[in-house]
Amino acid sequence: MDREHTNSRLSILNRRAFYLSCFTVAYNLAEGICSLLAGGMADSSALIGFGFDSFIESLSGAIMIWRFKALERMSPEKEAHLEKKAIRLVGYSFFILGGYVMLESIGTLFSAIPPSPSLFGIIIAVFSLIIMPLLYILKVRTGDEIGSASLVADASQTLACVMLSAALLAGLCLNYLFGFWQADPLTGLIITFYLFKEGREALNKGKLCSC
Repeated sequence: MDREHTNSRLSILNRRAFYLSCFTVAYNLAEGICSLLAGGMADSSALIGFGFDSFIESLSGAIMIWRFKALERMSPEKEAHLEKKAIRLVGYSFFILGGYVMLESIGTLFSAIPPSPSLFGIIIAVFSLIIMPLLYILKVRTGDEIGSASLVADASQTLACVMLSAALLAGLCLNYLFGFWQADPLTGLIITFYLFKEGREALNKGKLCSC
């Protein structure tokens, strides 16, 4: 009976992980479209960069959808190999995102072309700061309970999105209120180091798998 209850609980958690990943992809795609629209209207490289960041971040969620959907068709002995592969793909997505943020930040800083103030962009960043921390907590709790290192790694990328949103909000507000547009690209460079660190750790976890 206990074993049946455990299997039932694991099945529920796997479905939750799958739905969390679906929501991550859907939200990031919507966020990316809105950010590109806001960035185009304000001629803001930071908002445009944030929009492309959202599309890149959806890659991690798509990887998780593939990972948990594949479990339905895969034998238990192959699950560890799939987990290792998923971790490595999440790690590579960190490097893709980090590289993009770094190039975008440097380009914005040296172009010295300040974007127009964007209230629309501020609203997008605020929504992200509300939704993403909740999503991060749910992913970490679910990943820890089912023992999925790849979902926990994906949660770290969700946390990176929170940091990017905070940097975007700070930059947009400083530009909107004080005209200090340099704050956003400078903060973006700091976040780049965090992204590379998380990517390296995710890849190291993959290498430490015993499969």
